[in-house]
Amino acid sequence: MHQARLYKAQEFAERAGVTVRTLHHYDRLGLLSPSGRTEAGYRLYGDRDLLRLEQILALKFIGFPLREIRRLLKRDAKDLPGALGRQRAMILEKRRLLDLAVEAIQRAETAAASGELADWEAIQKIIEVIHMQDNMEWAKKYYSEQAIESLAKRQVPAEVIEQAQRDWAVLIKEVEAVLGQDPASAKVQALAARWRKLIEGFTGGNREVQAGLNKLYADQSNRPATMKKPYSDEVGALMCQALAVVLE
Repeated sequence: MHQARLYKAQEFAERAGVTVRTLHHYDRLGLLSPSGRTEAGYRLYGDRDLLRLEQILALKFIGFPLREIRRLLKRDAKDLPGALGRQRAMILEKRRLLDLAVEAIQRAETAAASGELADWEAIQKIIEVIHMQDNMEWAKKYYSEQAIESLAKRQVPAEVIEQAQRDWAVLIKEVEAVLGQDPASAKVQALAARWRKLIEGFTGGNREVQAGLNKLYADQSNRPATMKKPYSDEVGALMCQALAVVLE
């Protein structure tokens, strides 16, 4: 019976296109353990290890963190399609932001090539997209892995998102117009009902997502300067009071 060849770490790393340090790191994390060891204790890798390494690198390339990759590779392979689908949704969102940035850069580039003054609107859009990406990364720390997975696998059409943004803008202005009124009044209660419905549109009724959202808004002192608060403290306080009336 043919015995599969085993390679020492240096040779295996060269063949696989990674560094020995990477192999050692993956071994420590429990991602890629060597198939064997020499009598002197040196790691030995084989063909099965190469396939495992290919899986790790592919998942890492599309954005999975190493701890998530380890979880995926430990679980049944049936879990992989769902995880890939969630990651695809996150990558599509990143691509959407990049497309917006590319479009704005092209506008600024055209203006510069024609000798015109800087297209301030285009440049502001570039900066806005960069901030959007940074803010997305900052917000993730408030959500559990389950919440992030739930948000990622929900494929909401762009037009629905844009309509929700418009609805929020209108609602916030209407709440500003009733500041100082009784939270239990019919008018304020109607606004609170719309407020709750828009929040549920984001959370999808998921308690994990709602918990993350609550943590994010409770930590106002650490909010990035680039992440503008959509409404004033007074508006937020009135809606909290109005929603509490409903819950009593």
